[in-house]
Amino acid sequence: MHIHLPDLHEIIYVSTLADDAPVRVVADIAIKSRSNNQRADITGLLVFDGLHFCQQLEGCAREVAAAMARIQGDPRHCNVEVLHQGPLEQRRFTRFSLGYTSVEDIELLERLQRLKGQAAVEAFVGLLAGLDVDA
Repeated sequence: MHIHLPDLHEIIYVSTLADDAPVRVVADIAIKSRSNNQRADITGLLVFDGLHFCQQLEGCAREVAAAMARIQGDPRHCNVEVLHQGPLEQRRFTRFSLGYTSVEDIELLERLQRLKGQAAVEAFVGLLAGLDVDA
């Protein structure tokens, strides 16, 4: 079920872990997201710094939009903000439905939160080089 390139779409968003959500729910989010993403042929990466999330989702525009709607309705996320969305020439992540990594430097995601559009994409791609990603 691979997507024809003209239909490939990506969203990069940031959010904050809800005040009443314990950090341990992040593992639940990753497990459920991997399952949902695999069914929808979505790939991507979730980065968490202990408080903030940054995620890139890629796949069919309709499926990516549906995943984003689920995230926006998830009470474990607050302050959800889309930094970039648009067509994508090729997938950045082909090995897994959802890669996950955590970062200790809270300033990395705080800086990314202030960016929009292509600047957000470039910062996200730049962030990838220094990450140890779990598939």
